[in-house]
Order: sequence, then structure tokens, then C-alpha cells
Amino acid sequence: MLAAFWAGGRHAAPVPVLATCAVVGAVGGVVLVGREPGLGAAVVGMLVCAAAVPVLVRRRRFGDLALLALGAALLAVMAVRTAGWVVALATVAAVGVGIVATTSARTAPSILLGPLTAVAGLVRAVPWVRHGAGAALGGRRREALVVLRSAAVTVVLVVVFGALFASADRVFASYLPHVHLDRLPVQVVVGVVVALAAVAAAHLTIAPPVWSRARLPEAPAARRAEWLVPVLALDVLVVGFVLVQAVALLGDPERVLPSGATYASYARQGFAQLVVATALTLVVVGVAARRAPRADARDRLLSRVGLGVLCGATLGVVASALRRLDLYVDAFGLTRLRLLVAVGELAMGAILALVLVAGARGSGRWFPRAAVGVVAGAVLVLAVMNPDAVILRHNTATEPATAFDVFYLRGLSADAVPAIDALDEPLRSCLLDGIEVPAHDDALSWTWGGRQAQGVEPGVADPCR
Repeated sequence: MLAAFWAGGRHAAPVPVLATCAVVGAVGGVVLVGREPGLGAAVVGMLVCAAAVPVLVRRRRFGDLALLALGAALLAVMAVRTAGWVVALATVAAVGVGIVATTSARTAPSILLGPLTAVAGLVRAVPWVRHGAGAALGGRRREALVVLRSAAVTVVLVVVFGALFASADRVFASYLPHVHLDRLPVQVVVGVVVALAAVAAAHLTIAPPVWSRARLPEAPAARRAEWLVPVLALDVLVVGFVLVQAVALLGDPERVLPSGATYASYARQGFAQLVVATALTLVVVGVAARRAPRADARDRLLSRVGLGVLCGATLGVVASALRRLDLYVDAFGLTRLRLLVAVGELAMGAILALVLVAGARGSGRWFPRAAVGVVAGAVLVLAVMNPDAVILRHNTATEPATAFDVFYLRGLSADAVPAIDALDEPLRSCLLDGIEVPAHDDALSWTWGGRQAQGVEPGVADPCR
């Protein structure tokens, strides 16, 4: 498989692909350096993804196209939100989804190997580009070198003399395009990296790795009692825990809570453990499914029932964790971390539901890519809901903000400014005074959230005094 992967670099890259990736690299070098993430960065990311689209369409890889479209939607977050943590999360998710789509990963191992495959794809793309450029030039390599040398000398002369004349005469300088020579080296490096990323995306799509064809060796099936006893014991434990939680979190607090305990303290206790337990359940189900005996229909039925009960009961654990978080948020307010954990827990619950569907159907080849889609979709939903505005509305609607709450809310991004504008004075002016609104002097740094914030009238002087 490794030999077949590296053999793809021996072919020649098509000239249209080389030209397209060179243009994308040039645009990326100009747009990304010296600017805040915004519309320009989102467009550059989409152009890199677009390098893989023609091959996916020609080969009818519609599942990969859907994942790539999801990645493009995640990249669009850079042109919508100003919250840096949301933009960073969406960008990481977009890169992950794009790698899965371009490498045509189908199995869990190939998806987990995605980052390494992308790095290897960058290395493999270099000889592919070299062979393509050599084939395009043919016997005209000497003439091409002459043209490049002449162009380099021309650029150097124009830049040097243009800078001298511009510094000597302001009127002449006003007619020249504003060029930041100090940014030029960084722009060249960034442009080369962006071009290589586009080349790698196109090449991985044309010659995808074959990791997805690999199959893990069949694990030796455990004996029925050896496998069934621990699974049933865990089923009983999880079901018992869920029943206790249903009584404790939904029943009469005066009757079930320990002496001196409040709902808030009870909710805070053990929430992290429930999140870890949910994640561990997915691991246990994966291992148990590989070792489950499948000799006859009875074994297969026991496997589905035992693991199905475990997954179903764990959905109750997910509900318990979310209920605890809801109680905790009611007492202490909503924060970015608490909102992010809630979305993550919901995503794990959705993945557990997919496991139940795979078990009911008796086939889970589609599950790894579906799980990737669930995680990426959760990140996209988080960005669409405008988390900073949600945090602001929740914390100001439940009860009057305390001094600590005000300090935290003043650290939110400009995405929360329209929600702040709906508040009463003096809280409105106090919060607006602490939030930095992007200037958007450059159209390439434009964001929808920043534009909305600019339309809000400023607060009064000394608002927090």
C-alpha cells in the first residue's frame, strides 16, 4: 500500500491543475498576510477545496462532495463570526472534513490516519508538480529559465526605483499601488504553502490512498459466557445509574438530595465523570463488537441486544449529564466552556444513536464517515447559533448580572453586540464599552458579525462607574 501511494508522485500533474493551484497560491499569499481572518481567508480556503471538486464530480464521489461542501460551510464561518474561538474550532473541523473527503477515507483507521496522510500527500505532490512542469515545458526549459530570469530582474528594478521615486515625490507616490515590502517574504512563503495545499488536495483526490481498502484482522471471537457476562454486568450498572438519576434529577429534591446539598452542587458533582463515561462507552462497544461471537443467529441476537441496551442506557447518561449542566448553568450562568461541553455531549449522544442504527442494521461500514459528519455538523450548528450572543442573552435574562458576570460578558466578541444593544441602560453601555469592534477598513477582513456590530450606537460616557 505504501509503494502504491508513493508511486502516484511519479506521474505528471496536468497543466490546468498546476495553473489553478499557482493562482490560488498567489491569491492566498496576498490575502492572508497582514489581515484578520474574514471574507478573504474564507474565500482562499474554499479555493483550496475547489481544486478537488472536478475530480470528485467526474468520478461521481457524491459522498465526498457532500463532506467537502460541509467543510466549505465551516470555512464560511470566518466571514460570519468574529469570535476567535468559534473561528478556530470551525477551521480545524473544516480541515479534518476536507482531509476525509479528499483522501476518500471510509474506515476508522483511514480517518484516524488522515492528518499523516495529508502531510504525506504534501510531500508526494512535490515530484508530481515537478514532473508536470517538466512535461509542460518539454524542450523549452532553457527559454523558460530566460523568461523567469528576465521577470525577476524586471521586478527588482521596478521595485527599487519605484521606492526611490516614491520617497522623493509624494505626488508620484500617490499614483503607485501601496506595497508592503516587509510583508513580501512572508507572502511568498504563505503563497507557496497555500499552493502546495491546493496541489495536495487535487493530487489526493486523483490518486487517493488505499488505506480504506485495508481490513483489520478478525479478532478471535470470545466464548459466549466470557463476552456476555461483563456486557450484561455493565448493562445492569448503567441502567441502575440512569434510574437513580431519573429520580434524583426529576423528582422531589427535598427527598432525594443529601442533607445540606443544593441542586447546583449536586449538578456540578460528577458532570465530568459522566462525560468521560459516555466516551468510554463508545470504546467499550467498539471492542466488544469485535470480540462478540457470531457463530449462529443466537449469538448475533445476544450481541445486538446486549450492546443495544448498553448504548440505549448510555443515552440516559447523556441526558443526565445535560440535565446536571442545565441545573449548574441556571445557578452559575452560561460560559463558552459550558456551552461547548453541552454541544460535545449532544454530539456523543448522536453518535451513540448511530451505533444503535448500525447494530440494528447489522452493518456499520457507513458509520465512521457518518460520525465525522456528526462532529463537523455539531461545530457548524455551534457557529450558526452565535454562542457569544446566546451566552449574553442567557446570563442577562435569568437574573441581574453580578460584578463577575459583567466582567465576563465584557470579554465576549463583537458577535454579542446586537444582543447587548437590546439591554437596558446602564448595563448596555457598560458592556459595549468593554467589547472591541473590528474596524473592517479592509474588505478582505470583512465579517458579518463585525458589520452588525458597527451599526450599533455607542454607549454613554463612564458607563460602568
